[in-house]
Amino acid sequence: MKEVDTAATYLREHLPFAPDLALVLGSGLGGLAQEIEDAVVIPYREVPGFPISTAPGHAGQFVAGRLGGKNVLCMQGRFHYYEGHEMSAIALPVRVFKALGCTALVLTNAAGGVNWDFNVGDFMLITDHINFMGANPLRGANDDSIGPRFCDMTHVYAPELQEVALKVAAEQNLVLQKGVYLGYMGPSFETPAEIRAFRTLGADAVGMSTVPEAIAASHCGLPVLGLSLITNMAAGMAGKRLSGDEVIEIANQRGAVFQQLVRGIVEAM
Repeated sequence: MKEVDTAATYLREHLPFAPDLALVLGSGLGGLAQEIEDAVVIPYREVPGFPISTAPGHAGQFVAGRLGGKNVLCMQGRFHYYEGHEMSAIALPVRVFKALGCTALVLTNAAGGVNWDFNVGDFMLITDHINFMGANPLRGANDDSIGPRFCDMTHVYAPELQEVALKVAAEQNLVLQKGVYLGYMGPSFETPAEIRAFRTLGADAVGMSTVPEAIAASHCGLPVLGLSLITNMAAGMAGKRLSGDEVIEIANQRGAVFQQLVRGIVEAM
């Protein structure tokens, strides 16, 4: 795929190393990029074919360097379907990670809690997802050099990486919830009726990202670890209006703990 090859070539020319791991940092979680040693910053606008991230709290740049003893390439901010980007644009960075030789992808997000047993500030290990966005990044002509026309989705979130995450969380005395993430198009928050429906479907958390990236990763054979920070309880659960500012506020409050968890996971991978 020309777009993948062009972007990967540009990044190879501007990165000091071939990355071992790729990370995508969600809303309010970009502070982890500050922990990267010997950092090289590449704004998305400089990468051929890349769109611009417009979501609040998303810096819109790659940060490459050392984290947890690994060479990492980090997206400090991602692209969302609700911004108006095509699904192919959301899949592009994932395919570029694979082309650059990354062996795993860590996806993080801020999410609304749907499971009544969750609390604001909890972390959730994504064990599976439900695609409720009404679109799929694999729609259209398939490039067999990237992945099969019909890709298996049984183990999108690699069981072996989940075990690593659970082990690290236990070592850090951190409760790591487990659950199913439901991807919703947005940008409006869900209604209380939708949240009740999603809970019936088996969702534990809901958000507006991650699912397209995970599908693209499964398609190209890139193992995924997914982590959600529960920044609010979903509509109708807390008896108050929802706010994007609240999402970022809680993400900032829990940022240090999140960074410690992800750094430990990266080191153990």
